[in-house]
Amino acid sequence: MKGFRVAAVVALSIGVSACAGRIVPPGASADYPSRAPHQPSPRPAPRPQTGGSAVQPNGPSVSRVSSGPVRILPSTPLPATPVVAVPGAVNAAQAGLIAGPAVASLPMTEPQAEAARAAFLLSCPGLMRRTDTSGLTQGADWQPACQAAANVPSGGARDFFARYFEAVQVGDGRSLATGYYEPEIAGSRDRRSGYEVPIYARPRDLIDVDLGAFSTDLKGKKVRGKVQGTNLVPYDDRTAIEQGSLEARAPILAWGADPIEVFFLQIQGSGRLRLPDGGIMRIGYDSQNGRDYTGIGALMKARGLLGPGQTSMQGIVQWLHDHPEEGRAIMRENKSFVFFRELSGAPQGAMGYAVTGQVSAAADPKFVPLGAPVFLSMDRQDVTGLWVVQDTGGAIKGSNRFDTFWGAGETARAVAGGMSARGTAFLLLPVGTLARAGLPSQNGTLGAPPQF
Repeated sequence: MKGFRVAAVVALSIGVSACAGRIVPPGASADYPSRAPHQPSPRPAPRPQTGGSAVQPNGPSVSRVSSGPVRILPSTPLPATPVVAVPGAVNAAQAGLIAGPAVASLPMTEPQAEAARAAFLLSCPGLMRRTDTSGLTQGADWQPACQAAANVPSGGARDFFARYFEAVQVGDGRSLATGYYEPEIAGSRDRRSGYEVPIYARPRDLIDVDLGAFSTDLKGKKVRGKVQGTNLVPYDDRTAIEQGSLEARAPILAWGADPIEVFFLQIQGSGRLRLPDGGIMRIGYDSQNGRDYTGIGALMKARGLLGPGQTSMQGIVQWLHDHPEEGRAIMRENKSFVFFRELSGAPQGAMGYAVTGQVSAAADPKFVPLGAPVFLSMDRQDVTGLWVVQDTGGAIKGSNRFDTFWGAGETARAVAGGMSARGTAFLLLPVGTLARAGLPSQNGTLGAPPQF
């Protein structure tokens, strides 16, 4: 979920996730799962939403967890093929590929595969259009699978993935998965008693600079700031903004009731405001101040502030509430600040498409083509299975690092807030990818896959 798809906080436990509409500023520390600003992708302009129930993504859903108290059930991950890591690899092609298991042998359920097929089909236009910075595929590679995805018969989703994809291990394959969710907090469109925390829209004087336009050596690098005289200088940090520096420079979209909840809303990158009249206002990431992201969970853990059982997101939030002055100072050590826009419909990921709870995930596009399926074989049953990478996150960097989206509600909050799973990741790439790399496939003879 664009923005601080900041991974929900698993990370909090690791360091403390947007992305609904997910996804942390450039250079963010990987200890805070991600939902922190992703770089925005072009999206249709939102239509004003006046309240009522938020529109959910179309398509099937999959239930990886039951409602009620979260139970962590262990699972044994499939082993990765031992390899020597390539130091300094900047994308998946440099990290190296190894054939994974035959896709048909992966333990995915038919409902899980069908939900992933629908998410994959939604992502197909962007998948075929975008430049794949991972170095693994070209847009045309995805065309056969995308065409077939629209015509899969009932009960045929597992077979679809087995026919059109081959599993690939990137580098050593050892994976870390965290979680993020779409929070719901108390908010108001107007300032009133009990609603005193401003939720800002993008400031009018915030400037985005593509450094690659000035030098080929800086291709892919961007900064944000503001103009001061004849200079571009860093934009206001969190402390300055919270002390009122944006007055008359940035519209206030809404007002929150709890500064700590607003802080974590920024980390998630999008969420719902429950209005005083019971209506819902949905907001999502629009931009960020360009300052480096700092995960406060890691700071608190390093300083010995968190006791046993407090390293989850819920534990960190409770500590901040119990220590308001110290908590405010710690939150301000994260200089990054997110600006929002009102959304119509479902939360969107970095591709500009709706993300689906328990189906969509975030990853580093230098190591995973955005829109690609991935099979996570982890040490937890709830996160093991098929996901579709539709989002990014500033703290989600490097190969085999994933941030799983769990939707909205208390169960999603509980699962995402405590998600930290390790195991093995297998990308599902179009049949023929390994052959082009000169590698054999576990799927057998390579070539044009059969049509349904």
